[in-house]
Amino acid sequence: MAVKIRLKRLGKIRAPYYRIVVADSRTKRDGRVIEEIGKYHPTESPSFIEVDSERAQYWLSVGAQPTEQVEAILKLTGDWGKFKGDKNAVSTVKVAEPKAAFVADDKKKPVLKPKSEKPAPKAEEAEVAADASTDEA
Repeated sequence: MAVKIRLKRLGKIRAPYYRIVVADSRTKRDGRVIEEIGKYHPTESPSFIEVDSERAQYWLSVGAQPTEQVEAILKLTGDWGKFKGDKNAVSTVKVAEPKAAFVADDKKKPVLKPKSEKPAPKAEEAEVAADASTDEA
């Protein structure tokens, strides 16, 4: 069976993201897969790349052929170099900086006002009105 490591497209029309999958070469691009071994989100900055290195090495060792795009991704993660026998293969994927935690400004007033108790006399007025209507009848 001819096995390929390729990208499976997901997402909306102009917002693609991909899964790196192992599939039979005769199946459709987004068809049935044997195994999912990673993710690739090209629209993020920097691009999000996640590859299960152990599974990628296994599939490459049993003869799975990566497509050009997947081969480029594997070179970035260092998996292609490991497969080819390069002892110094290192991942060159840039890691996104974590976002700063949100801190509320204490000087400003809160936007939402706390709920206050509603006045009780409205209920008493309703009872008085009900008593007055029964007295009139």
